[in-house]
Amino acid sequence: MIAVVVARGVPQPAVDRRLSLLAAPAWQAAARATIARRITSIAIHCSATPAGRDVRAATIRGWHKAKGWSDIGYHFVVDLDGTIEVGRPIAQAGAHVQGYNNNSIGICYVGGLAADGKTSADTRTPAQKAALVALLRELKARFPAAAVKGHRDYSPDANGNGRVDRAEWLKDCPCFDAQAEYADLRA
Repeated sequence: MIAVVVARGVPQPAVDRRLSLLAAPAWQAAARATIARRITSIAIHCSATPAGRDVRAATIRGWHKAKGWSDIGYHFVVDLDGTIEVGRPIAQAGAHVQGYNNNSIGICYVGGLAADGKTSADTRTPAQKAALVALLRELKARFPAAAVKGHRDYSPDANGNGRVDRAEWLKDCPCFDAQAEYADLRA
């Protein structure tokens, strides 16, 4: 619940600075964990579930483990209500963008499909949008040079024009232009 309150920008009571890390939400503590990996990008994903379907990190973890993976592929999951759940520890490489996992952090928002369950759509709730910004600010404070991209932005530049165009996307995920939306985001 704290993540939702913080993500919505509700003023917080004064906290003794010596206790601030102890009072931090679990996602914030996870984002501050000591790691040895060099982080160059933050990848935004969607769960590819219909709008309004409540899916939690535990469910996604089950999907990924059923594929034979050791754990959930994402480091964080942003629920419909804006709650930020911790997935795989950031000290471990994720399993979310083939070829980029060692140097990236993966964030998945729940949704990404229209109610029909087939059509790609930006289904982020206002709470999810606010939570994504809060999480990205925390991560950018720690990894200021990390580029924020959507999963689709990791597709190969097949025509060699220096950018990944829509026709080159291997996936539509995350169903919005994360690179443009978060281009000016600072800690």
